[in-house]
Amino acid sequence: MDLRQLTTLVAIADHGSFSAAARALYTVQSNVSSHIARLEKELGVVLVDRQRGGLTDDGVVVVEKARRVLHELDDITAEMASRGDEVRGDTRLGVLGTTARWLLPQLLTHLSRQHPGVHVTVHEGNTTNLIPRLVAQQLDAAIVHLPVDDPEVTVDPLFAEDLVLLVHSKHHLSTCEQVSLAELGTEPLMLPPRGTALRRVIDRAAGGVGVELQPQVEIDGVRLLTSLAFEGYGAAIVPATSVPRWLRGDFKRVAVPELPRRVVGWVQRRRPTPGTPTRALQTVLREVVATQGAKQPGVYVGAEAFPLGRSL
Repeated sequence: MDLRQLTTLVAIADHGSFSAAARALYTVQSNVSSHIARLEKELGVVLVDRQRGGLTDDGVVVVEKARRVLHELDDITAEMASRGDEVRGDTRLGVLGTTARWLLPQLLTHLSRQHPGVHVTVHEGNTTNLIPRLVAQQLDAAIVHLPVDDPEVTVDPLFAEDLVLLVHSKHHLSTCEQVSLAELGTEPLMLPPRGTALRRVIDRAAGGVGVELQPQVEIDGVRLLTSLAFEGYGAAIVPATSVPRWLRGDFKRVAVPELPRRVVGWVQRRRPTPGTPTRALQTVLREVVATQGAKQPGVYVGAEAFPLGRSL
């Protein structure tokens, strides 16, 4: 087997079909078919289901190992290019959409100044879909909502942020500076879907005071929850960073003291360890969070960010 065959198989896994893989690899479909056919012949298994599309079970196994091989080759190139003081190479970062809005402009600016040879590809998502992509080596690291319970990764908490009730200025709760979960028990709310990391935190807090919150609608996407609250559709419980400090409009943040802080952290695989470009990105990230995090409304950094019993 050769690297072209492995690259082609990974492209099919990522893009879903022979034709899409060909477009992604800037080649023709006949080349894709030829590479896969030779790889299947050499391994003695069928890797791609031509009838239904997608990978076979054997194909999934081979793709996982192929990603590791290709990733290690990328790391070799990056390590050799980063000898001395200059860091060069690519890194793939997954990040929460709400966190990205305030963090990425500063992170990418500082990174370009300190390490102009590092190229970052950013993938926006939520914790639920970013962690599997990290474990599958489609990402080098991710900035996600904690806790993350996966033995394949290590976790480094970055900052904590309040969960707040976001309402339009015409909403009847906009006159309040804070409300209790008991008061919200009879209020229709826009909430994340059950099973998501954020919803588990919210439900756990509500259950702790004997309250069951009533969803007006369940939406998998904090930015969409925020947008609907801005438009006056309803009240939403969202992380503080979903409303950047520079944003002005007809809305009100209302404190909910019983809600715990949401903790956001850097997550990476245990093996293989991240390459030099990813480590450089993490170092710059820590610097930016330390100097800029506390300037964001509702964000806490340093030793006081994770009070006992409210950290995760």
